[in-house]
Amino acid sequence: MLLYFQIFLAFFIPGILGYGGGPASIPLVEQEVVQNYGWMTSQEFAEVLALGNALPGAIITKMAGYIGFQIGGIPGAVIALTATVLPSLILMITLAGLLYKMKGTKKFETLTTLVRPVVAVLLGVIAFDFFGGAYIESGVVHTVILSTASFLLLTKFKVHPALVILGGLIYGALLL
Repeated sequence: MLLYFQIFLAFFIPGILGYGGGPASIPLVEQEVVQNYGWMTSQEFAEVLALGNALPGAIITKMAGYIGFQIGGIPGAVIALTATVLPSLILMITLAGLLYKMKGTKKFETLTTLVRPVVAVLLGVIAFDFFGGAYIESGVVHTVILSTASFLLLTKFKVHPALVILGGLIYGALLL
């Protein structure tokens, strides 16, 4: 039972202190797993980190699941994963409750009015970077074809975005 509590703490504390997501939490997890509890060597942790980087998805949750399983079996993996996502979950539920209470108030309307342009600018920057990278990597012709086809499929033909992404992946796999 003490082992499971230690697993929980080893991943919960970095989840609270690791501001900036998984990459910011990795050194904190290493401190807990390697230094505090001695469950792994630095080399083993580096191998787990490399494995986590090689797989798709959030790195810290993959590492938590693997390390938790290695130390405490399936219950250890479940506890490590829970401890990893619990701080974010608690914060999101708290903020959602706060926003729900504020909904319909003048402050909330002002907040959403101020946030919309920021989101629009951020999306514009992402799109600009995407098109710049696509132009360099794929060329003008492929960039124009994919952009135009995506725009038409999404706006005129109302195709689900997941299908448009799948089509783009197939196009890229076959032609790029």
